[in-house]
Amino acid sequence: PSRTPVTESTSALPNPVTFIQTVFNYVIDAPVTFAREWIERQQAKNKSYYYHQKFRRVPDVSECLEGDYLCFYEAEAQWRRDRLVDQQIVEIVRERLGACKQREGPNQFQNCAKEAEQLAQVTKAYQERYGDLGVHGNARTCLMKQKHRMIEEMKARENASQ
Repeated sequence: PSRTPVTESTSALPNPVTFIQTVFNYVIDAPVTFAREWIERQQAKNKSYYYHQKFRRVPDVSECLEGDYLCFYEAEAQWRRDRLVDQQIVEIVRERLGACKQREGPNQFQNCAKEAEQLAQVTKAYQERYGDLGVHGNARTCLMKQKHRMIEEMKARENASQ
C-alpha cells in the first residue's frame, strides 16, 4: 500500500528481539535439531516394523477329535481370545453411547437411539454366548450352552408349527 509508512531504525542499538531470536537459534535450537536429525538418520537405517500379533483360527471344540488334548488346548485359547475381543467390542459400543449422551445432553434419547439400539444388540449377543458361564467358563461349557439353546429353539419351532 502506498500509505504505509516506512519503518526506519533511528536507534544505534540493535533490536533486542532479533538478538534474542538469534541467540536462541544458535544456542538451543541448532543443537537440538542436529541431535534429532542424527537420531532420525540412525533409526532410518535400522527400521523395525511393529504389527499386532495375528493368530490363525483354530478348530472349535466341536471339531476336535476325542483325546486330542492339544486341539482342546488350542480351542480353549481361541475361545478366550474371542471372549476378550467380544468384551472389548461391548466396551467400545458402551463408550460410544456414553460419548453420544454427553455430547447431545437433553436430546440424547432422540439423537442417540441408533447407538442405544446397537448397544442393546451387542450386549444381547454377548449375554447369549457368555451369559451364565461365570468367571471360570470355558469353551466346552460355552459349547454345551449353545447346544442347549439350539435344542430349545428347535423345540419352540416345533411347538409353534403344531
